[in-house]
Amino acid sequence: MTTPDYGKTFALWRGGASAAWQDYTRHAFVEGLGDGTLPRAAFLHYLVQDYVFLVHFSRAWSLGVVKSETLDEMKICAGTVDALVNHEMALHVKTCAAEGIDEATLFAAREEVENLAYTRYVLDAGLQGDFLDLMAALAPCVFGYGEIGLRLTAGGPYSDWINTYKDPEYQQVCEAVGTMLDGAVARRLGDSPKASPRWAVLQDRFTTATELEVGFWSMGMRGA
Repeated sequence: MTTPDYGKTFALWRGGASAAWQDYTRHAFVEGLGDGTLPRAAFLHYLVQDYVFLVHFSRAWSLGVVKSETLDEMKICAGTVDALVNHEMALHVKTCAAEGIDEATLFAAREEVENLAYTRYVLDAGLQGDFLDLMAALAPCVFGYGEIGLRLTAGGPYSDWINTYKDPEYQQVCEAVGTMLDGAVARRLGDSPKASPRWAVLQDRFTTATELEVGFWSMGMRGA
């Protein structure tokens, strides 16, 4: 599969985190989703934790509105919050409801350590840093799920999950975020962002968040 085109900045960050990105997008959990061998208990454990993750992820994207410098940045961040809260989380609610887990239980679920580490890292990046710091920490989740969704073949027990991220609507979100990100980087760092002293810090944030994604999958596997 060719790398999806989610913009120049994503391509650079992805290349700078190549080993971690491979561990993330080719994790055993992901491969189990694709071939249908992932134990159902592991998937449900992940899904409950991912619901809690998305609550904090939505808050982080809301912080993006506060950190924005342009109307376009505000619109993309606000639109992403809407997509997360009103659409993506609905998959978790629907799937868990079929297993006897209601939404109130999802919202009140105790966070695993890996979940705490990841979500608080992202929020800290936004609170401590600026808009680019926050975007670098948020990007692996958005783009990684898009890339995974495109690569995996639906047809097994996890088709609903795969189709959520394979769907053109989600792919459009990835493309829109990528375009916005390229504009945000050019606005703040100029046309040669890798020459900026800030680039290494942003790359490190992206790589660290990618490593935290790997830990999140491994946490899901423990549910088996």
